[in-house]
Amino acid sequence: MNQVRVVCAHDCPDMCSLIAHVDNGKVVRIQGDPDHPYTAGFACGKVNRDADLVNSPERIATPLRRVGAKGSGQFAPITWDEALDEIAAKWKAIIAESGPLAILGYAYSAHQGLMNRGMVNGLFHALGTSRLQAGTVCDTCCEAAWDVTVGPVGGADPEDVVHSDLVISWGADLAATNVHFWSLVEHGKKTRGLPIVVIDPRRTRSAKSADLYLPIRIGTDAALALGVMHILVRDKLADRAYIAQHTLGFDQIEREVLPRFTPERTAEITGLSVADIEKFAAMYGKAKKAMIRLGEGMTRLTAGGQALRTVVLLPGVSGHYARKGGGALLLTAASCDLNYAAIRKPSGPATARQVNHLRLGEELLNMKGPAIRALYVSANNPAVTCPEVHKVRKGLLREDLFTVVHDPFLSETARYADIVLPAATYLETDDLYRAYGAYWMQWGQKAAEPAGEARSNVDVAQALAKRMGLSDRIFTLAPQDAAKEFFKGSTGPASKADPAQLFAGVPINIAHGWDGQPFKTPSGKLEFYSEQLAKQGLPPMPDWVPDPIETEEAARWPLRLLTAPGYFQAHTAFSGVDFLRNREGKPFCILHPDDAKARGLADGAEVRLFNDRGEVGLMLKVNDEVQPGVVLVPGQRPSHESVSGTINMLCSDRYTDMGEGATYQSTWLDVGPWRG
Repeated sequence: MNQVRVVCAHDCPDMCSLIAHVDNGKVVRIQGDPDHPYTAGFACGKVNRDADLVNSPERIATPLRRVGAKGSGQFAPITWDEALDEIAAKWKAIIAESGPLAILGYAYSAHQGLMNRGMVNGLFHALGTSRLQAGTVCDTCCEAAWDVTVGPVGGADPEDVVHSDLVISWGADLAATNVHFWSLVEHGKKTRGLPIVVIDPRRTRSAKSADLYLPIRIGTDAALALGVMHILVRDKLADRAYIAQHTLGFDQIEREVLPRFTPERTAEITGLSVADIEKFAAMYGKAKKAMIRLGEGMTRLTAGGQALRTVVLLPGVSGHYARKGGGALLLTAASCDLNYAAIRKPSGPATARQVNHLRLGEELLNMKGPAIRALYVSANNPAVTCPEVHKVRKGLLREDLFTVVHDPFLSETARYADIVLPAATYLETDDLYRAYGAYWMQWGQKAAEPAGEARSNVDVAQALAKRMGLSDRIFTLAPQDAAKEFFKGSTGPASKADPAQLFAGVPINIAHGWDGQPFKTPSGKLEFYSEQLAKQGLPPMPDWVPDPIETEEAARWPLRLLTAPGYFQAHTAFSGVDFLRNREGKPFCILHPDDAKARGLADGAEVRLFNDRGEVGLMLKVNDEVQPGVVLVPGQRPSHESVSGTINMLCSDRYTDMGEGATYQSTWLDVGPWRG
C-alpha cells in the first residue's frame, strides 16, 4: 500500500492537503493529511468518499460521438485521434468562415488546479476566441465589492482565529463549506469560551452551535451592518483613532447615513428583534479582536455588492482590522501573486469579445456578429448551474452549435454535446494549487493513472493547441515545467517558495507577515466613500434601500428562494458518487411549517415550485430551519435526479449591482402540490 500526498481540487476555500492510499495502482482511501497545520488530519464527508469518485462505474471510459438527437445522451465510442481531429477540423472551418470569435471556451471551477483550469483558458486566449467572463455565477460580485472597499488583497488569515475573542459567521455555513476553519472555531469555543455569532436566513448546523443566532431576512445584511455602526457610534464604541488614520469618508457616513438606521428601523428591515440587534452590537463593540467570516451567498442578489461592502466596513469602525485575530475574511487568493498570465494568456489579442458566464443561454440564443458556433466546456456543468438554465439548454439544442464537453461523467451538459471527452480527476493529475480561503500553496501529484482513456485538461489543451497550429512554448511543457512559469516575475511570499520543497509536495504557507489588514484601494485606506463607485454611477457610500423590482416581485409571489450548498451534494461534481447521492436524498426543498400548512403540503410530498419562468418538481421537507416566506433549495442537482427540472430554471439572469454577478436569491415563487 502506497501513500501519496495529494491536494483536494474541489471548489472549496480550504484546499485540503490529503493522503491517498493506493493499492496496486488503485486509490482505495482518502484521508486528511495529519502533518498539515490547517487540514489537521481530516477531510470533509464528501471528500472522504473521493476514492468512490475516482473509481465510479459511472465514469466515461472513452471519447464519444453523438449518434442520437441532441440532449438524448446517445453516443458511440470513438478514438482520441478521431475526436481531436474532428474538433480541430470543425474549429478551423468555423474560424475560416466566421472568425475565432464564433468559438467560446468555457473552463471553470470543478478542477481548482492552476494548470488544469488555466491551460484550457490559455488555449482559447491564444486562439483569439470569445472569452468567458468567468465566475459571475459565483464570486464576481463579492470580489468587486471587496476590491472597491479594501482593495485586491486577501483578508484575515483563518488560522489567526486562535487569537480572536469573537467569531461572526455572516452568511456562511462554516460546518458545510469551511470545515477546517470551523474546527478551529469550535476548539476555541470548547477550550476558552470563544463566543460565536451566526447571521444567516437559515438555521444552519453552524447556527446550532452559536451563542447568538440572528435569522436575518434575505437581502438586508447592509441594513444590519449599518444598524450596528449606529449603535457603535451612539455608545462610543467606535475606534476614532483607527477611523482617522486608516479609513476614508466615515464622517460623511456618520452624518448622512447612520442616523437613519436606528435599532428600531433596523429591526423593521431585517426581521430581527431590537434586543438581538443591541446584543450583537454590544458583543461586537466590546470585543477587541472580532473576526467576521463572510459568505458569498449574501451577494447573489440584486444589491449583493452593497450588502457585502457594508459588512466589510464594520471592522473599520471597531478598529478590529488592526489586530491579529480581528478583521474580516472573504477570500485570500488575491494575495498569492503568481504569474498567472504565463498559463492563461500565453499569446493572443489583449482584448476580445466577452461572454458573461451567467448569460450563457442568452448569448447562445441571441449573440450575433458572429453567432457562437462552437462551445467547449470543461470543469463545469452550465446546463445545471447557470440562471435561466432553460435558455442554456435551448441554446445547446441548436443543431448548428458544435459542442464539446470534457468531463469525468456524462453530465447534464455532456448529454447535449457532439463530442464528449473523458476527463481525469484531480487524483489522476499533477498540478499546483493555492487556496482561496486560507494562505497555503501546494504541489499535488497524481495518485493513480487516469481511469480508462481519461486525459487531463492540460493534456487535451496541449493536444488541441498542436492541432490548431499554436507554437507557444507553454503548450509543450510537462506539468512540473509548466508550473515553474508561474514563479517567473511573481512577487510576495508565494514567489519565495523553495522549488525543491514545493515540487516534493511540501505545503507552503504564503501568509504575509501581520501588520494589520493592508488596503490596496486608490487612497490606500478602507473606503467608506468610494470614488470608484461614484465614477461607475453607483452609490459611493453604503446604504440599504428596497429594490423596486424585488418589491414588485414580492407583491406577486409569496415566497423567496434561498439556495445554499447541500451537505453531501454541494454541486454536481459529487453527482458521480452513489453513496453521497443517497446520503443527501432526492433533490428537495424546505418550507416552514406555517407555509406548508397554508398550502396543505405534507413532509415527504412531491411539490411544484413555480413562477413566470417555469416550474420544477422537488421533494418537500417541512422544517422551521427557515423563516416563513422562504423556500430553501440546497445544492444544484441534475434534472434526472429530481421529480422534474433543476432549481435554476426559476432564476433570472439579472445582474447584481456590482461585478455583473448572478442574482439567485432575488427569485420569488410559490409552491404547490406536484400533479405530474
